[in-house]
Amino acid sequence: MKNVLKLGVIGLSEGNGHPYSWSTIFNGYNPDEMKKSAFPNIVSYLKKQKFPEDQITDATISHAWTQDPAITQNIAESCNISNTPENYTDFIGEVDAILLARDDHENHHEISKPFLNAGLPIFIDKPLATSSQSANDIFDLQTYEGQIFTCSALRFAEELYPSPQELQEIGPITHIMGSTVKSWDKYAIHLIEPVINFLGFNSNISEIKTSKIGETVSVIAKWDNDIITEFQAMGHNVKKGPIRITYYGENGYVTKEFTDPFSAFKTALMHFVETVRSSTIAIPKTETLKVINIIEEGLK
Repeated sequence: MKNVLKLGVIGLSEGNGHPYSWSTIFNGYNPDEMKKSAFPNIVSYLKKQKFPEDQITDATISHAWTQDPAITQNIAESCNISNTPENYTDFIGEVDAILLARDDHENHHEISKPFLNAGLPIFIDKPLATSSQSANDIFDLQTYEGQIFTCSALRFAEELYPSPQELQEIGPITHIMGSTVKSWDKYAIHLIEPVINFLGFNSNISEIKTSKIGETVSVIAKWDNDIITEFQAMGHNVKKGPIRITYYGENGYVTKEFTDPFSAFKTALMHFVETVRSSTIAIPKTETLKVINIIEEGLK
């Protein structure tokens, strides 16, 4: 029987409920306490799951910290977390790995540094950074290759990819278009990473162009296989809407929407736990940088 890993979770950034959702995947949850959180969408999709059957059982969230003690306490009570130290550096020596569940990328370097220096594996929420320079500054803190695990969990969202039958029906892919609400810097990665994963991370861009109108950002790229991709983030003026990717082939098209956050998060977290146990690299640094390069392009 595997020993149960102890994880520490760090939050919270505005609009991002990952400290709740990720912790629930390991620890289960208290519905009454979860309802007190600011994330009714999480409450809604958790009702579709079965606990403890749907939990990851070989790791647990033992420690939690946020910059707001009241929110920390709510996360702990919602997600059955026992320890809420005053400082996140107090996790060192108490846990086996870290979940940095904040998407305020500008703080990733500062928060991750003590854990990287201590040799702890760390899952850093998307995006790791919004420039290749900032990303490399964080990667340079690693004490060993693969210490950092980072991605959009939508990389693992099966519902965003066309099935073999759909691909056969629409024919050879010529264009892929993805759209999301909210800001380019935080949300475009949910389009970029699945699409590059579909194309293959060995694919390279031969031509790229960015356009902006108001808060809406679009980046169009032509790849070395002649497929053209377009990624669009609509900005915060659009509050709600699907994350959607349309695949156009020579004979038709198919549109896929992100609908199952629990499964995507769980799969990403399972990959992280496996990297902690096996000291393997699930997502190479080169793949992360390829995604970030397109994010950076949209911010020029």
